[in-house]
Amino acid sequence: CIPRYWPTWLALGLLRCITHLPYTWQLATGKMIGKLSLRIARQRRYIAETNLKLCFPELTDKQREDLLVAHFDSLGIALIEFALSWWGSDKKLEPLSEIHGLEHLQSALQEGHGVILLSAHFTTLEIGGRLLSRHMPFHVVYRENKNPVIERVMNRARTSLYEKAIPNVDIKGLLKSLKENRAVWFAPDQDHGRNNSVFVNFFGIPAATLTTTSRIARTTHARVIPFFQKRLPGTKGYTLE
Repeated sequence: CIPRYWPTWLALGLLRCITHLPYTWQLATGKMIGKLSLRIARQRRYIAETNLKLCFPELTDKQREDLLVAHFDSLGIALIEFALSWWGSDKKLEPLSEIHGLEHLQSALQEGHGVILLSAHFTTLEIGGRLLSRHMPFHVVYRENKNPVIERVMNRARTSLYEKAIPNVDIKGLLKSLKENRAVWFAPDQDHGRNNSVFVNFFGIPAATLTTTSRIARTTHARVIPFFQKRLPGTKGYTLE
């Protein structure tokens, strides 16, 4: 009820309303949000432009600009997908996905040591998790949001959808879930400082990469299964690999 969080409650309310629109309209709304963000989020645009120049020096300025626009479109759609993941109905989501390789996850769990669902912070991460939860329960590791309103809503939704939401600082909680032979969604593609990272080439540029995955797998004997989601063109939905 603190006034400074009223805009957050209003934004979440609007997002929840958008989940009742047809999927085509949801995508269009997301793209509009992305194009607006491209104009006003100057720091984020600068970071994205810098990364594109570093990773794709062979492209023309026009080609990199097209990628930049597509990236922000995807970010805007992801915001709508967050709402769809938290509040969308199974009836609306059911025709939007196809899954490949589920048998690998099922087989790994039969070994009894838990599974690390190795993923990354792509814009499709939230919708991918919701769609996978329709086929199999799993736990999810996440970073707590600094905004208490968003944290409250997000944690409630994820706990409901994924059985258990584990803060990324709770390593004991992660290990406990694996020892209970659970599948745990884990995305290590972040920079947590030199003490927990090694530098490897990423698009020919040394980048800090967490070593947590290998250390946890070695300690628990958990299987590591890559899990990726792809947004298909138009309104075709998503594939889960």
